[in-house]
Amino acid sequence: MRPLCLALIMSLASALPAAAQDWAVGGFDAVGYTAAGRAVPGRSDISTMWKGRLWHFASEENRARFEADPRSYAPALDGMCPISITEGHPQPGDPRHFAVVGGRLYLLESDAAERQLKTRPQEIIDEARQIWRRR
Repeated sequence: MRPLCLALIMSLASALPAAAQDWAVGGFDAVGYTAAGRAVPGRSDISTMWKGRLWHFASEENRARFEADPRSYAPALDGMCPISITEGHPQPGDPRHFAVVGGRLYLLESDAAERQLKTRPQEIIDEARQIWRRR
């Protein structure tokens, strides 16, 4: 019985990271970035599926706002860091580091990238968008 329990536990544990990888924005509430101005953890019981990913929200109201217009809340540049794009080595943004520029959410790879974007946000975003479109 013990080997069977151990095998079951091991198979479930290996499936958890795969499931968590399908969580959009690392499980943070995509609406919370603009509504609260900070990274707000989403709740596991308030979610929706969009573009093959599970999006979590801090409230039913935020989920409804997202479902009404998901493209306006989803991270721009497919969640890639605009600084890394302009530097020629695109990296996924970290949901804990972000900026909202022109009403759009941009995820950044680090504190340093966050500081750099604040120096000339629109110029960097425009350059990153041009590069990202050509890919």
